[in-house]
Amino acid sequence: MSELNGVMMQFFHWYTPNDGTLWKQVAEQVTELAERGVTSLWLPPAYKGAGGGYDVGYGVYDLFDLGEFDQKGSVRTKYGTKDEFLAACQAATRANVRIYADAVFNHRMGGDAQETALATPFSPDNRNQQIGEPREIKVWTHFNFAGRVGKYSTMQWHWYHFDSVGEDANNPDFNAVYVFKDKGFDENVDQENGNYDYLMGCDVDVFHPEVRGELEYWGEWFVNLTDVDGFRFDAVKHVDHKFFEDWLNAVGARTDKDLFAVGEYWSYELASLEHFIATTNGRVTLFDAPLHKNFHDASKAGNSYDLRQIFDGSLVAGHPTLAVTLVDNHDSQPLQALESDVDGWFKPLAYALILLRRDGYPCIFHADYYGAQYKDKGRDGNEYEIVIDSQKFLIDCFLEARKSVAFGEQYDYFDHPNCIGWTRLGNDEHPGGLAVVLSNGDAGTKWMQVGHQNRVYGDATGHIKETVTTNEDGWAQFTCLGGKVSVWTPRAE
Repeated sequence: MSELNGVMMQFFHWYTPNDGTLWKQVAEQVTELAERGVTSLWLPPAYKGAGGGYDVGYGVYDLFDLGEFDQKGSVRTKYGTKDEFLAACQAATRANVRIYADAVFNHRMGGDAQETALATPFSPDNRNQQIGEPREIKVWTHFNFAGRVGKYSTMQWHWYHFDSVGEDANNPDFNAVYVFKDKGFDENVDQENGNYDYLMGCDVDVFHPEVRGELEYWGEWFVNLTDVDGFRFDAVKHVDHKFFEDWLNAVGARTDKDLFAVGEYWSYELASLEHFIATTNGRVTLFDAPLHKNFHDASKAGNSYDLRQIFDGSLVAGHPTLAVTLVDNHDSQPLQALESDVDGWFKPLAYALILLRRDGYPCIFHADYYGAQYKDKGRDGNEYEIVIDSQKFLIDCFLEARKSVAFGEQYDYFDHPNCIGWTRLGNDEHPGGLAVVLSNGDAGTKWMQVGHQNRVYGDATGHIKETVTTNEDGWAQFTCLGGKVSVWTPRAE
């Protein structure tokens, strides 16, 4: 679970420069982020990917190479060297900021040698439909990690450590998912495409005893080496759900650490997320993809979106302690696979909705905080230049309010399709309370109670210069500009 009013930051985006400086940036910036109110950092995969120093980290090659060995064309990863990564983790510890490491258990890519194995082809669009007879296929499933020469682990991976692959070198033009002899798709996965066990590369067989032992050993090694506080699990919808609870229990027992975990189950179907939560006994929190979808839709629809429905179908509405709320991430940003970014005008409203309310564990996106600029090809094959504006000023306003006055009882005023608000009454340690008003249409006003009589409040965002004073019963008229958010906090008496 998150600490009281904890805030996570995803400290990277897909187009983070390939210059090997990210770990140094963590070490340099983590103290300031802690002062702002960030309490944990989700860092990108720290191990070597198939693309070497250019790999974002999700084409995972060697879990034990944290930027230490000359493999896949480089020693460092995209983000730096092993020593720089460890220094970043140590700097975070000194700043009392938790580190959540990214772990990819679904697949491996960049095999070192081909192997021949017997496999059966299935339709990529319907994994329950066999589309050919069993056959010998040639696949890149031998991982010998020659550059590491057996350091940390001597296990080499072969075809029988995987369930399936997505191509056959003997027949590269045949579109199929190949299931190896005596293997099958895991059943306890998302049911898209009939069965969504296979995603990409060489699909890891998490039930193979050697694989299970290796992954648990890696977790013990990694936690003891880095002293991280938890993990972000990639692509959990494609892995047998029970694996994650088992893995956390095993690694936690070996390291004597109560590890936090958040899973990426990118589905807008709340029932699918709830099934995962039930299967893992609530041991793994999930990113609130449905809430992100609501933010995306609201940003595109403008004043035709009914803000009273902004939390409908979201994970945080029904499971507030198991939801990691977010506005955007590296997959939803422009030109990426799950592109569904939130328009810039709505991002301050969305961040207020995750940072200043009682429920959920909010996650700030690096590109939204610091800004980003990059070029890449879109789905149409044309190149685009993307600029993501920094929302740092307003996010910092929200963070300050979150750590100082966003406590106590919460009262919602979701009574208008284009203007909503809420108040927090504060508590003994954090008195004063706050009031938030936002609009996706014209300027708006809300008559709301903050529970403190004759108290002067000002708009922390600076959008509205005039102050507001509550009456004898602690009520006042709080306002916001059109398409904006205002955060009313107590002014010094």
